[in-house]
Amino acid sequence: MTSDLERALRSAAGGLAVPADELGERIHMRAADEGLLDVAYASLDSPLGELTVAATPAGLVRVAYADFRDRDSVLEDLAARVSPRVLESPARLDAVRRELDEYFEGRRHSFEVPIDWSLTRGFTRGVLQATARIPFGEVGTYASVAGEAGSPRAVRAAGNALGANPMPVVVPCHRVLRTGGALGGYTGGLHRKEYLLRLEGRLT
Repeated sequence: MTSDLERALRSAAGGLAVPADELGERIHMRAADEGLLDVAYASLDSPLGELTVAATPAGLVRVAYADFRDRDSVLEDLAARVSPRVLESPARLDAVRRELDEYFEGRRHSFEVPIDWSLTRGFTRGVLQATARIPFGEVGTYASVAGEAGSPRAVRAAGNALGANPMPVVVPCHRVLRTGGALGGYTGGLHRKEYLLRLEGRLT
């Protein structure tokens, strides 16, 4: 999907004799410099498959598994819920790419990129912020994150909130298990939850 902003900028620059890659980078830089870029996105490779990642000036706003939700639908959702000014800009996601690479290589145990929580509200945001505080190598339960969000009996609602996590891996919903230790569900599929828990030493 090419955003309306990107199409307009490319059309305006159509007469320039510039290689496509260089033109794309100029478009991204110009849009950012003029305050026209509200959401930057990029596609990243990972051991779990391709990821679509997006960020606003406030921070990381979206991480999506490409085979679970295709990039076009992710971008349409961002355009509707955050801003229609969405543009592919890999350079703006370099810090996210680097931290994810380090995490998957076992060299990073916590993420430092800022988070933009604007896709979450109320109880859901509380559950996800509680989840973000679970350290590498440790786990919580649906009941514990519900309690930290202010509603200890809302276990099912906590599960729904985790299922709606817009930033899996970085906001580590894979670290939340059922009481008793069963894995529970996972937006990207249980094989991914198992992979991440093995990476962190919680499964053998």
